[in-house]
Formats: sequence, C-alpha cells, structure tokens
Amino acid sequence: MSIVVSKWSVVMGLMLVAIVPVTHQSVNGGTNCATCSVIVALVEQYSEFHNTSIVTTLEKLCSFLPTEIKPLCNLAVKTLGPALIQLIVDGADPDVACHALKFCHTDPGQPTCHSMLPPSAASLNEWQFQQRVDAARQSIIPLLQKQSNFKLGVDICDVPGIKEICDWIKKTVANQIPAVDLDKDGFSTYYSLRGTAWRGKDCSDDFNYVYPGVIPKDGDDIMDSNCNGIYGVNLTSKKTYEDELCANYQPRGVAVLGDSVGAHFHLPPQWFDATIISEKAFTNAVMIIENEIDWPMMSTTTGYGTNEWPDVITGPVDSVYLRLRQRNRCNHRDYQNIAANGEDSNSVNSIVKTLSRNAQNDRPMVVFYALVGNDVCNGHPDTFDHMTTPAEMYNNTMLTLDYLAKVLPNNSHVVLIGLADGRVLFDNMGPRIHPTSTYWGTFTYGKFYDYMNCLQISPCMGWMNTNQTMRDLTTKRAQELSAVLSSISQTQKGRYSNFDLYYLDNPINQAIKKWVAQGGQAWQLIEPVDGFHDNQMGQAFVAGVIWDDLMAMSPDIFGPVNPNNDQIGNLFGDQGGY
Repeated sequence: MSIVVSKWSVVMGLMLVAIVPVTHQSVNGGTNCATCSVIVALVEQYSEFHNTSIVTTLEKLCSFLPTEIKPLCNLAVKTLGPALIQLIVDGADPDVACHALKFCHTDPGQPTCHSMLPPSAASLNEWQFQQRVDAARQSIIPLLQKQSNFKLGVDICDVPGIKEICDWIKKTVANQIPAVDLDKDGFSTYYSLRGTAWRGKDCSDDFNYVYPGVIPKDGDDIMDSNCNGIYGVNLTSKKTYEDELCANYQPRGVAVLGDSVGAHFHLPPQWFDATIISEKAFTNAVMIIENEIDWPMMSTTTGYGTNEWPDVITGPVDSVYLRLRQRNRCNHRDYQNIAANGEDSNSVNSIVKTLSRNAQNDRPMVVFYALVGNDVCNGHPDTFDHMTTPAEMYNNTMLTLDYLAKVLPNNSHVVLIGLADGRVLFDNMGPRIHPTSTYWGTFTYGKFYDYMNCLQISPCMGWMNTNQTMRDLTTKRAQELSAVLSSISQTQKGRYSNFDLYYLDNPINQAIKKWVAQGGQAWQLIEPVDGFHDNQMGQAFVAGVIWDDLMAMSPDIFGPVNPNNDQIGNLFGDQGGY
C-alpha cells in the first residue's frame, strides 16, 4: 500500500503529479483535477491580492521557479495560458475552469467535487454548474484549436512543459538507496538523492570498507574508517584515539524504518499561499524535490545540524541522533533514515533491505520501527476493507524483525512504535483555513479533506474526514494494530539473540499535551499544507518525548555517557561535520 499524496501549489501543479503513487483508480479527474484547481486558485488569488493582470501573474509565478524549471513552466504557460486567461477573465472560478479544460469531470454515479472558491462564487445546483462549464468550454475551443500539442482531456503530465518536469521527477525519486555511491557501501558523499541528508556522510567513496558505523580498522590509527572524525595515535599513551576515547563507551548508531512521518514530509506553505509566495521560497526547490519533499536531516530520529532553510521550514532541530551524539561523540555520523512516503508494515519489508548494517563488521544500532498510519490509511472509498488486519500486522512485523536478526550486530535494540491516533487532525485543523485559500478565506481543512475524498486521492480517508464515526473506527483499528506491536515486544523478547525489543505508544499525542501545557495550541504542531503530518516543531517535540520515555524505560538502549566528549571536541573539532 502506497500513500496518495496529492498536494498543492504551482510547483506541485507542474511537478507533484509525477510522484503521486496511486493505490487505486481515482475518480472525477483525481490528481489532474486537484492540480488544475490549485493552479487556477493560486493564479486568481495572486492576481487579486497583488492587483496584477492574469498575464503578468502567470509570468511572475514562472519567474519564481529555479533556472532548471523556469523554461518548462514558460512552455506550459504558452500551451495552456491563452485558454486559462480567457476562462479567468470571463469569471470562471477554479472548478468551472478545470471542468472546462476537462482536467476535472464528474464520473457516473459520483458527486461533483468542489475545491477552493472565491467568496463571490454563486451557489449553483448541478444543472447550473454544468451550464457554466459548457459555456466556458465553448469560449476556449477556438483558442485550443490553435494548439496542436494539447487536446482536452489529456493527462496533465502529457502537457508540453509539464511532461518534461514529470519525467524528471519520476527519475529523480526512483531510488531507495543513495543514487551516488561509487563504492556501493550504502553511503554517499552527495547531499540529496538518498545521500547524506538520509545517511551519515561517507568519508571515502573509493573504499567499501570505509563508512559510518563500521568497527574501526586497526583502531583507525592512520585513517578514519568509520567516518566519525576520530583517528590517529596518542603519542603519549601509544594508544589509538578510537581505543582510548571510544572503545569502552559502547558506540552505536540509530536508524528509523518508517513512512512519511519518519522521513519528515513537508511542503512549504510559501509555495501555496498567494499572499506570501515568492522567488525566495523556491531557491532550494530542486533539493527539496531530490529529497522527495522529505526533510530527514531535520527529522525526529535522524535530524542533525541546524535549520538552514528558514524561508520554507520553521522550527528547531532535535532528534534521537543528536541526543545520542551528545551522549557519546564517537557516534558522530552514524545515522540512517530508512523511511519513505507511503510505507506500511507490508512494503517496509522491501525498504528494510536498504539498511546498511553488517552483523559482524559494524557497531550496534538502535532501530525504530515507526509506521505511524499507512496500515489504516488509504484513499479507497471502502477504506476499512483495505486496512491491515491484526493478523497481517503480526506477520508483516515478524518478517521485518527476522530480517533485522540477520543484519544487526549484537547488543542492538529495536523499538516498535505504535500507530498514531489521527483524530487529532480533524479535531484541531477542521475549521481552520487551508493555505491554498488564505486570501479568499473560504477553504477550510474540513473542505480540503472532503475534496480529496471526493476525488479519491486522500492519503487517509479514515482520519482526514468530516465523518466522526469513520474517524473513530479508524482509530479503533489503529489501536488494534498497536496492540499487536506491544504484544510482539513482550512475547518475542527471547526470540532474537542480537537485539532487545521494546514498545512505545505513538508519541505525537503526548507531544501535543506537552506543547499545550506550555501555552501552545495543537494545530501549531501539524503540517499546514497537507494537514496530516507533524511539522518541524512537532518533530522536535516528539524527539524529546521518545528520548525521555526510553531513558525512563531502559537507559542502556543509548549506552553510557562518554566522559571523553570534551577531549574529542578539543582534538577533532566538528569531527568533519556532515
């Protein structure tokens, strides 16, 4: 089961359709319809807010995009622009415009889906709406007849300009391992494309025995084989620094096997909101796409460093890795984010094989099994029929653990994280205004959820739903699956000789309670664009909750505090950075 993530903005209108893994046949135009609606709404609101013509608005929006994408945007505008301009000038709202262009339609037996509309939009019955669509389509047919490379009803990824972007994105996000890895050891020197943003930086891409987490070769007397920046010999004691500063303090790494929450999915609201969209917001768009619109370098488990992109993501960086490194600087760079958008307990049995750990040659590892919701989340209208059953959850999880038993070194630890209670989404976001309609102020998250469900492209019909009964039943299944994980942690403790098993309830609700107790509001920890994930502040708070809970449960999971940390800092500085 892969999550459907149809998100918004002009850049997404030109790009994201290419990376939406569809779990089933959508209806009423699906992602094509959503993309068109977002683009038209953005153009209309930008034009109104900035008091510019539609022509100027289209030129301006394309000018915001990176150099690599800008010409393709201009080509798309050349193809669709004349018709789009005519529709908007004639007063077509996003729904009318996108139905006229046939990116949206109403399938037999399905309701007509309605997106973000201006406050002035008239309330129309189905017959009146169709009359407006027919009239709008007739007005653009002469313009479209001049476009030999565009026909009504085509897939949006077949539109010239957009097609090239879609192809680039599909190629870019195809890998689950580092795309640049010359020695094939599972680590890279390149930042994105599953490189150092996801895994510790390889300090040599020429030798496959040199990588983060390996047991030092000859105590790293001459070279830094495990990439933690510690090497050489103390001329006074005649011991290698690895032996003297690290060997007795149980160094270890950390990894997460997870979904889009573990990978830290984040779409910048600055890409969607007509009142704040700007060229500055797109400066790092290529990097963001290359990282699959995920931010593992700022995530709960593997975040490191500081926030270098405050124009598009806000909040502090805190993570299990950073705390583990602070506890023992010998753990520097030993992190792996093995998470991907859409993973569930079944599909994770494929991506787990990309974990780079050798049971004989590497140091122990703390592995978080954190599949927050995709086992109960899907976009099917009969959503409950497509949820993972408790029996399937047990079998899937045991397959993963059996694989980890083959690759994890002795003295490792595996922490099973329960599923979230996604009712927190609608409870706190439902009446708020979605960024795609900030200026118009008409499109709430409740309407946003219903719109995605109408198109059957929702990432989670069970929780992202205005129907409370459906939300409650989805939580009931999530609790049943969490109970399976808890039971496994108890009943299978003696099954594996190389790692211990632990279980934690999903920490998001605990993090929210902590945030609210400090004077915050729950919605401030939820992603503003997708209304589904925890945001940067939420990720940081969750890291603290996980750390505190595990320290209270069993501090041995993280090993002892290294008393040599200050000496390591004095000798090796930032240890090579990241």
